[in-house]
Amino acid sequence: MTTTLRPTEPLQRAADGTRSRRYRVCVNSRPVGDIHLGTSPSLGDSVAVIHRLRIDEPDRGRGRGTVAALAAEEIARGWGCGQIEVGVAADEEAGARLVQALGYTLRNRGMTKPLGGTPPALPEGSRARPMTPDEFDAWRAHESERYARTWMERGLPEAGARAKSRSDHETLLPRGAATEHMRFSVLEHEGTRVGILWLALQEDRAFVFDVEADPAHRGQGHGRTLMLLAEAEAIGAGRPLIGLNVFAGNTAAERLYESLGYRTTRSVFHKSLL
Repeated sequence: MTTTLRPTEPLQRAADGTRSRRYRVCVNSRPVGDIHLGTSPSLGDSVAVIHRLRIDEPDRGRGRGTVAALAAEEIARGWGCGQIEVGVAADEEAGARLVQALGYTLRNRGMTKPLGGTPPALPEGSRARPMTPDEFDAWRAHESERYARTWMERGLPEAGARAKSRSDHETLLPRGAATEHMRFSVLEHEGTRVGILWLALQEDRAFVFDVEADPAHRGQGHGRTLMLLAEAEAIGAGRPLIGLNVFAGNTAAERLYESLGYRTTRSVFHKSLL
């Protein structure tokens, strides 16, 4: 039996330069599922994305998904892509097993936590204040460089990583520190600055974009206090849920978030096509 992908639409081109195309997964011309392949709007046209891969129930467990994913990789190579990624929901255990068997590695996880109605108290001696303009400028330069290097470490070429850093920060912070629904806080302990928090108040939740203890004050519990601060601000703003992203390999952060009750909702896996 031969599994193939047959296009169901012309190649689509978006205004941002990305492309996408939907295919039917067929076995000897018999439709057994579908796949939607595209390129990444955030990482650029050189990174392919499997947006959707579905095999009909009667044909599952026969390797159809494996062959379809490999065929999608070949299409992505033909597009000139050097990487491919796929997001897998937390309850899609079969999908996670499939992509890992095909050589994909975990890159990052989305995590969320439902919030109650009572803001948590900060430890004695800890308090928060808004960032000053000078602190914001210094933080933004540091964060932009750190963010770019994070992507470089995960295989994105330097030019692409720096372009993504610039684009993401310009999109998220068009008015800098004055951008609506963005909060930038400094945590102090016993009068000494010990860390920073960047929290976004989205429509249905709060999202932690950056939380970082200052280098001289790490390992002293301030990361946990910063997360409590994020939850307190989210509850105070009436948000019932808080979310964040954590990159694979950041073990200390992963353990902290899990200990605070955050649970993975979506994992993103990636693979080099070179």
